[in-house]
Amino acid sequence: MTRLKLTFAALAALALSTASPANAQNYPNRAITIVVPFAQGGLTDVPVRLFASIMQEKLGVPVVVENKTGGSGSVGASHVLRSEPDGYTLHANAVADTQNLHYIKVPYNAVNDFAHIGKIVEGPPLVLVIDAKLPYKTVADLVAGAKANPDKLSFGTSGPASSPVIALNQLNAAAGTKIQEVPYRGSGQAATSVVTGAIQGTFTFFSSAKPLVDGGQLRALAVAAPRRIADWPDVPTMEEAGFKGFDHNGFVGLAAPGKTPPQVIAFLSKALNEAVNTELFKSRMAALGMTVMPATENTPANFQAFIRVSTERQGELAKLANDAPTAPQR
Repeated sequence: MTRLKLTFAALAALALSTASPANAQNYPNRAITIVVPFAQGGLTDVPVRLFASIMQEKLGVPVVVENKTGGSGSVGASHVLRSEPDGYTLHANAVADTQNLHYIKVPYNAVNDFAHIGKIVEGPPLVLVIDAKLPYKTVADLVAGAKANPDKLSFGTSGPASSPVIALNQLNAAAGTKIQEVPYRGSGQAATSVVTGAIQGTFTFFSSAKPLVDGGQLRALAVAAPRRIADWPDVPTMEEAGFKGFDHNGFVGLAAPGKTPPQVIAFLSKALNEAVNTELFKSRMAALGMTVMPATENTPANFQAFIRVSTERQGELAKLANDAPTAPQR
């Protein structure tokens, strides 16, 4: 009887070991779901929906976008990790995945628990904008004004564990200012509140700021990313303004549960690069301040390394934020 049990166990193990490659060879043969862990119409959702429609056309199977919001993106990410690692439930990850671990409790490791496939888009960059009616023309002017009027300037943010508040804490720590944080539901809402005069400024993403800056309602003082923006050639980077380390460039990527077969990851990587390098996708993303990586660089290994390095960097920024002389939230 023992020998018979061992034989059945061996056969079961063999069946399990051959199931994944066999399924991977037939992939995809049914609908693929991409889980966006943020709301519809946001900076993660918009690129993913266009990407999904192009993928659907190329693959010949439905590619569905499902929004599962909450927990700064962790609700959607957790849902994907509970799914079968078969390539049919994917995670649209973003900069929040590199930040959450350092600010809130998340039930997973964003680096090791996922099989990272590649970037859908890079950007948009974060920009520092203020009410155009204020007298400050440069970041130096803003810092001087904040020091002359302690606790009188307020910046809107997207709440904890978000790029706008991290950038504000970074500025306060570096400049020795006490610009107050006022949390909003999103960076776009914060930018609108600057226009109404409810707050004096914000770090927000380029796509939210562009119409308001171009319309003269907001003034862009700096780009909180390594390079200037082509549409705003006269707006310096934060480093050019005297503040190093402001590399707050967004991204949207694609990931799967960590045990997804390598053949499926390789297939998705190839399909992803073909989809994002279409002229339709690139032109639509350019209008939002987003760019597409060259296919030769946009590999699963490179994306995995990017997530690891970015997560480590966000850990350093979290320590810096704890030292910033910020005033209490109001």
